Amino acid sequence: MSGSVRNLILTGGIGHPFADAAPALEGILAGVGVVSTVTDDIEGGLVALEQGGFDLLTVYALRWRMLGSEKYAPHRERWAFSLSPDGRRRLRTFVTGGGGLLGLHTALICFDDWPDWKELLGGAWVWGRSAHPPRGPVTLVPTDVSHPLTTGLPPFTVTDEAYGDFDLAGDVRPLALVAPDGGRAWPALWARDAGLGRVVADTLGHDRASLEHLVHRQILTRAALWACRRPL
Repeated sequence: MSGSVRNLILTGGIGHPFADAAPALEGILAGVGVVSTVTDDIEGGLVALEQGGFDLLTVYALRWRMLGSEKYAPHRERWAFSLSPDGRRRLRTFVTGGGGLLGLHTALICFDDWPDWKELLGGAWVWGRSAHPPRGPVTLVPTDVSHPLTTGLPPFTVTDEAYGDFDLAGDVRPLALVAPDGGRAWPALWARDAGLGRVVADTLGHDRASLEHLVHRQILTRAALWACRRPL
């Protein structure tokens, strides 16, 4: 690969060890020349994104409005979030203008009052319907769709959360599936175009151990390079 890729990782939120896992992700991507800046300041990060120099935006966060259940009350002041109109514009412009977007795990749940997020990422959590079984063994199985992200990769099992019953954009062609509790299989990996940009969504990645699984880390590095149109 000629030259490094500059990546902005937006992270932070509840119920997940982002403080440990996001640096692990940074290290995994560094192995293929992706140099990351990690921040939990979503709006500030998107300002930096607009100022230029980044090739890839990675959303590995759990930032939404935290409405409803009072179990979120202790966390709302620190982590409840609604992306501003300027933030939405910056994110959309970056991706549709040719930037890469990598959405990991809880990225599906982020920005829950912004309908365009589903159209950019390709999928979005639906409160009151979407769900996952308790964290446990999850097997990701590549589909028969031919794509550089999954070429030659076998199924693999990690301890993770298998998301299901979320909304998908109409043009998503799943590259891999998971079957929560042995039930209906749900897309767990896809890649698509968004304007001039490229997008990869990977619904696994609860923690460092999941990210660092030998096969999963191959998917992550391939995803980062593919989204930025770099050789894999």
